[in-house]
Amino acid sequence: MLFIRMLRRVGQSPACGCWTPVLPVRFLGVSPRQIPADANFHSASLPGTDHPRVLITGGLGQLGVGLANLLRKRFGKDNVVLSDIRKPPDHVFHSGPFIYSDILDYKNLREIVVNNRITWLFHYSALLSAIGEANVSLARAVNITGLHNILDVAAEHNLRLFVPSTIGAFGPTSPRNPTPDLCIQRPRTIYGVSKVHAELMGEYYHYRYGLDFRCLRYPGIISADSQPGGGTTDYAVRIFHDAAKHGKFECNLEARTRLPMMYIDDCLRATLEVMEAPAESLSMRTYNVSAMSFTPEELAQEVLKHVPEFQITYNVDAVRQAIADSWPMKFDDSNARKDWGWKHDFDLPELVTTMLNFHGSETRVAQAN
Repeated sequence: MLFIRMLRRVGQSPACGCWTPVLPVRFLGVSPRQIPADANFHSASLPGTDHPRVLITGGLGQLGVGLANLLRKRFGKDNVVLSDIRKPPDHVFHSGPFIYSDILDYKNLREIVVNNRITWLFHYSALLSAIGEANVSLARAVNITGLHNILDVAAEHNLRLFVPSTIGAFGPTSPRNPTPDLCIQRPRTIYGVSKVHAELMGEYYHYRYGLDFRCLRYPGIISADSQPGGGTTDYAVRIFHDAAKHGKFECNLEARTRLPMMYIDDCLRATLEVMEAPAESLSMRTYNVSAMSFTPEELAQEVLKHVPEFQITYNVDAVRQAIADSWPMKFDDSNARKDWGWKHDFDLPELVTTMLNFHGSETRVAQAN
């Protein structure tokens, strides 16, 4: 990516030899630094259609494919473009538009937005908590530098932008039970730091350039048909697979580690609802959302009601435990419920029944084969 560093002369006299650097300006395209301070951008549907044109980055992660399916049912298959740097499996490739997209390549992003006439962008490219701690430099590049490219493209092309945040955006000095929308945030992981950065940068671009930025802090997300992505709450996904297949599970968090959680269907619906909410109904740009809060011990007790022979053991991972101990135990999402009518469908009993039904049928099919 090309940058030019500009110099300007200090003082009135041309004879003055003093020069001072000006902030670097992106060479390609219009930088938000060049956008008038009084600019007022609003996302708009394309002429002749009521549907947005959607791009999802990081689309092969835990949430991207499910979100694409939901949005395609709502807006039409061809109006939702899924993207990633990885090769998609056949069923994903044939389910709707898929393209290669590298968020670290600004020119590539601009071409995708222009060529596909994008109006909404969901930015899911990120390295999660545990993986990020194992590769800080890569997490910094993807989670921070990539975000800057996304913000610039969104501001330049007047997009409505959604960037997910996380329970990991809070730290050990944050109030934990419950954790409100607005409080001290001092996370101790690169993932958390990058998400606080994303929240603040998105709000800055909103107030400075008029960018229609929207953000939800997700709790731990539990999904049946996608693999865990390297996060601290992954145990709450793996436990169902192991319970159905082996009747036992080894947990890497302590038994009484309480964390907020949500089933993926609620998560995806919340994401769509906040994106469709009228701008005037939003009192803030970043909201907590949640559905339930439980410990590994409580989850295991609920699983036992369905799988009487189930056994859980504990082999605590010190790194993940330290991360979990710094995170909220329960989210206060009252502002989301008040401002745009958020309401979850899945509590713990419904979650466990749904997950075990999925994995139980999957195991029976595998055994039959």
